[in-house]
Parts: sequence; structure tokens; C-alpha cells
Amino acid sequence: MVQPSLAVLERHLLLYRRLWKASVFSFFALPLLFLVSIGAGVGGYVGEVDGVPYLDWIAPGILAATAYQIAANESTYGVLSEFEWVGGIHAMRGTRVTIRDMIAGWLLYLLCVVTLSVAAFLAIAWTFGALHSPWALTVPLVCALLTPGAAGPTMAFAASIRNDGYFELLIRFVVIPTTLFAGVFFPVGELPDGFRQLAHASPLWHGVELCRAASLGTPPAWPVAWHIGYLLLWAVAGWICAEAAFRRRLAS
Repeated sequence: MVQPSLAVLERHLLLYRRLWKASVFSFFALPLLFLVSIGAGVGGYVGEVDGVPYLDWIAPGILAATAYQIAANESTYGVLSEFEWVGGIHAMRGTRVTIRDMIAGWLLYLLCVVTLSVAAFLAIAWTFGALHSPWALTVPLVCALLTPGAAGPTMAFAASIRNDGYFELLIRFVVIPTTLFAGVFFPVGELPDGFRQLAHASPLWHGVELCRAASLGTPPAWPVAWHIGYLLLWAVAGWICAEAAFRRRLAS
């Protein structure tokens, strides 16, 4: 028999195969529009950042932000609906699928979707001449590490609520500010000290730094091992929070 977490992954992929058209704009077209409008358009006025054309500088930031937003956004309604409306998780609970299998299967699904989007974006960035180093091939690995750090806490939040109105608060006060102030569009060093520390606490900033270093062939702000370790910490903490939230919801 198929390993339970892989069976969960297969279920999500089958659903995605039916609904993939709805995600084309947010997963592929929107990042491209950002790259063209802000990278090429605004970049014509900005010129260079840290000695690099603005389009080349912003491309890896948009790429990391895309992975972050896919992981976070897909873990809102995608998780709540399985508890509240579809009942998929309750049905799985009646089988030999464990809570860990449910979480692992969902994260594997997100990794598939994020990797697909990142690969497409890398190809676009390459056509724009925004990739300066062969290390850019490691960018999907960085985004794969960023994905559970963004998805885990969001899954825990989605499993803890019953009203989807709370997602508006999550997107408006967490996801959007994190994206704006994580070094995607401008250097974090230009922020005041307090805001700079908050930016450093975000997993997205570490993902942006690693993606930018890989794409441009420049060293990141912190040692690579520190960035990776911090993302791993978010991934582990997110998993623990998600598992605890799933257990509470299923026990209620």
C-alpha cells in the first residue's frame, strides 16, 4: 500500500489538476507582472542597488516572496475547508492516515506547487538576464526550505479558527507587511532599527537573502549557515504548531 503521506499528496495533486487554471494568475502571471512593472518600469528610475541593476536585484526577492505567499495563502482556505466544509481531514482520520501524514502530505503538495512556480520564474528571470551565477540553480532548494516555515504557522492558524474572516487580518497584517518589509523591494538596511529587527525575524528576509546571493553570486548579509539554520527553525516550529492545532481541532 502507498505510504499514507504520499496518498495524501496524491489526493491534493488530483484536486489541483482539476483546479490549476484558477492559480495561473497568482502563481505565474502576477510575479511576471511585478518583475516587468517594478523591475523594468520603476527600475528605469531607480537605476542600481548595491551596484546591480534594479531589475536583477529585485528578481530574486520577488521569487522568494512568491514562494512565501503561495505557501501562506494556500494554507489558509485550503486547510480550513478540509476541517470546516469539505471534511477531508475528518475522513482521513477514520483511516490509518495520521495527523503527521496529513501535514506531511500537505507540505509535499506545497513543495510541488512552489517548485513549479519557482522554476517557471527562474526561466523568465534568465530571459531577462537577471541571473548572474550558476548558484541560481539552488534557488528552488531555498524556496523549498522557506515553504514549510511559511506554511506551518499558517496551517496552525487555519486549524484553530472556524470563521474565514480571520484570514483577512492574517493577510493584511502579517503576509503583506512581511512581503513589503523583508528586503524584496528595497534594502532592509534603509529601515529604522526597530523595523529592521522585525524584518530579520521574518523567514522571508532570510529566504530573500539566500535567493539574492545565489542569483547574483554575492555573499548574503549573514553567513549562509545562519540563514539556513533560521529557516530550519521556522520549519520545525511551524510543524510543531500545526500538529498541535490539528490535534486540538480533531479532539474538539
